[in-house]
Amino acid sequence: MKRRDFIKRSGSGAFLLSSGAFPFSAAIDDPNLVKLTILHTNDVHSRIDPFPMDGGRNQGMGGASKRATLIKQLRKENDNVLLLDCGDIFQGTPYFNFFAGELEMKLMTEMGYDAGTIGNHDFDAGIDGLEKQLKHANFPLLIANYDLKNTVLHKKVEPYKIFKKSGLKIGVFGIGIALEGLVPKKLYKETVYLDPIDNAQKTATHLKEEMKCDYVICLSHLGYTYDEKRVCDIHLAHMTKDIDLILGGHTHTFMRKPDIRRNIIGKEVVINQVGWAGLMLGKIDIVFEKGSSQKCHTCKNTFIS
Repeated sequence: MKRRDFIKRSGSGAFLLSSGAFPFSAAIDDPNLVKLTILHTNDVHSRIDPFPMDGGRNQGMGGASKRATLIKQLRKENDNVLLLDCGDIFQGTPYFNFFAGELEMKLMTEMGYDAGTIGNHDFDAGIDGLEKQLKHANFPLLIANYDLKNTVLHKKVEPYKIFKKSGLKIGVFGIGIALEGLVPKKLYKETVYLDPIDNAQKTATHLKEEMKCDYVICLSHLGYTYDEKRVCDIHLAHMTKDIDLILGGHTHTFMRKPDIRRNIIGKEVVINQVGWAGLMLGKIDIVFEKGSSQKCHTCKNTFIS
């Protein structure tokens, strides 16, 4: 869908994803219900400033300052918030050319990001350049299907992290795209790409069954879907279990509403992605019923203008 048509049709993009047996609004007053708010970005591509006022379709939109203001406001309105990114933090404006990712990491730290994953463009200053910028980030980069043991990122990047919010355990892990053909070998060096479906399944099952997480989120940089038979978020949803939410990147897809798919055992998986360049902030609210597997989602993908 063309972005201009998308804006006309969807506005702020609020949709109810009905996967629970109770009314969403009840979470405000019912002590047996807990609400978790997921905020997310992808493919920001070093877009620090809003788009210039040059008559283009994105003029005046986006920018780190506006995103930070919106995030701050949403944190005031919601008790349990996770802020996540799905990769390609780097590359796309002169800020990256001059500062090699330092500014992006510092700004994300100021905004309070909880975790992110690695996109192919995050290797554009080389794996050594990516490692150099980690000192500016007080949040982890997570990736479960890159073997990094023979690289400078060994033990500096983990497959997953568990967050605790009001008694809930939320498992978050990252899955990256195949680098060969997208990134020169000299930039990612001895990084070994592992099967994304197998490693997503192993990680999700570990989080759900062994670590007893109530909810499992995959930060994916595989891409939402393709015409050809390439692994994508839809394949990931259909071919695994134990993943509740896939937040995507790479394909720069402005989703009118989240996609709900059935996993390999027939349970719902929510997929969402919010375009590129920091033009949108995704917001997904999940209400959990204590002591039950019941949960209900709402989503609002908001343009930052």
